[in-house]
Amino acid sequence: MKCERSGVTPLVPKPLTNNSATTGRFDKRDFHYDAKRDRYRCPAGEYAIWRFTSIQAGLAIRKYWSSACPKCPIRSDCTTGAYRRIMRWEHEAVIERMQRRLDRMPQAGRLRRQTVEHTFGTLKSWMGGTHFLTKRLPSVRTEMSLQVLAYNLKRMMQIMGVQPLIAAIRA
Repeated sequence: MKCERSGVTPLVPKPLTNNSATTGRFDKRDFHYDAKRDRYRCPAGEYAIWRFTSIQAGLAIRKYWSSACPKCPIRSDCTTGAYRRIMRWEHEAVIERMQRRLDRMPQAGRLRRQTVEHTFGTLKSWMGGTHFLTKRLPSVRTEMSLQVLAYNLKRMMQIMGVQPLIAAIRA
């Protein structure tokens, strides 16, 4: 949300954290969220309504389920328990917007590989590929900042040339 408000367009794929699809059951993508009524429609056509909100790892997570689950004819395709519980983070709409944005931009993954992944691969190679040389967060931050500065300077020297870069730094 802060990124969007400041004019930055984040492109982060929606994480898939549910293992239901790997076992052949419906996963969260099969449940359609109705934002106006704050409820999910399940593949059987029933509605899972909001029941309560809990705090998990500092995040407000809303929990939904349908009273129709125990008698549902396709329950075995949905859950191994008596009820299929669906969890929704309080800011999940932001993640859904990002996913829709990514779906409209199939070239974004290729662009990321060309720009961002190369940078991290190079930095990882420079750092020995496995770990930071320093300990504790302030020192690690400094080490990482120096690596990023070195990478950016080297890249700008390749793009602009050394003399134009020195002139730009002096300006």
